[in-house]
Amino acid sequence: MTSLMITNARLFTGVDNTVIRNGSIWIDGTTIRWVGPSNSAPAVGADVEQLDASNKFVMPGMTEAHVHLSYANAHPSQLDRQPVPVAMLDAVDNARTLLSMGFTSAISFGSAQGIDVPLRNAIDSGRIAGPRLAANERDIGSTGSNADSKAPESEGRKRIADGPWAVRAAVRKVAKAGADVIKIFLDGEELSAHAAPGVLSYTDEEVAAAVQEAHARQLRVACHARSAGAVKQAVRHGVDFIGHANFLDDEAVDMLAANRDRLCVGPGIAWEIQLLERGHEIGLSRSLVEARGYQREVDATIASMKRLRDVGVPIVIGGDYGLSITPHGTNAKDLEYFVDLFGMSHVEALLCATRDGGAAFDPSGMVGTLEAGTYADVVVVDGDPTIDVSVLQEADKITAVYKAGERFA
Repeated sequence: MTSLMITNARLFTGVDNTVIRNGSIWIDGTTIRWVGPSNSAPAVGADVEQLDASNKFVMPGMTEAHVHLSYANAHPSQLDRQPVPVAMLDAVDNARTLLSMGFTSAISFGSAQGIDVPLRNAIDSGRIAGPRLAANERDIGSTGSNADSKAPESEGRKRIADGPWAVRAAVRKVAKAGADVIKIFLDGEELSAHAAPGVLSYTDEEVAAAVQEAHARQLRVACHARSAGAVKQAVRHGVDFIGHANFLDDEAVDMLAANRDRLCVGPGIAWEIQLLERGHEIGLSRSLVEARGYQREVDATIASMKRLRDVGVPIVIGGDYGLSITPHGTNAKDLEYFVDLFGMSHVEALLCATRDGGAAFDPSGMVGTLEAGTYADVVVVDGDPTIDVSVLQEADKITAVYKAGERFA
């Protein structure tokens, strides 16, 4: 078991915005035994390894709260077309990449090939390197929803269910597969020819059935919800993780604020921004992307997230990385968006990635902060993300990553 004292660090515990100028942290096995100013550190025995982190920044591991590890950094139309063995190999590589960039936990928002559960098991057993994973299995959506792909190759890779009893059966199948999370599609996507945002995919009765069935089996529920109507439906019926929440009205903001202690919102804005900036690389000109409404969606998201920030709704990072225009390993770009677009300070964005993402992943408080008794998820950085969060996008600046006391990078 690891016993390590990291000393002389610029230390950010993630509990609040405080940075300890000269701090130390004692990793004892899988958890943290002590953390605080170096001049108050307890004496340790000769059997405790020492790491001098002078001129380094030490912080909690981050949580990617909207992950698609089976996405293959490909064109969106190819996501359902990878043979399952190839998709698993891609996912193993993606998990390793995500961990090496300082993400020690992740919440799945969909497994294109239904392979998250064996991937999670391989990570948990130590067979492969990756973040601890709240695993999904297959997305659940209605006929004609955004989950209902026209590609014949995708049949059997998502669960299309109509009516409350069929929805319950789909949730039961996901639970039987060993998942931690289900994902349901509550409305659509601007690029979809048959399922646009604002057109609700499910009735209230169907959403209630999905959430009741999931919670009865100790699964949490994630959803795709771009419109105010979809977000209100999600809040009304107890969804735990709300993805996107681009278009919000006053009622939706009030509902989210009233339920801020039990849910979080992840805007997942990288997809829209990169589609606007790099869509031409996948055959979608900027003029076409703007015509489909994505600039309007980005503008609405900026306004919505500022409103949620003002009323204290937890906003977490992550969203649709794993496409060719948003490749795995660039996930920390979200922090930059939170600063530049949502008006957050650098340390506030960092708290979204650490404390708030960790609380979403594990409400018991074991991840996301550096405190005595929490998991020893520790990232050592050559640079100071409380001054410039963009440093977390540079692989060579992430000099060490510990997950539960074990060094992976």
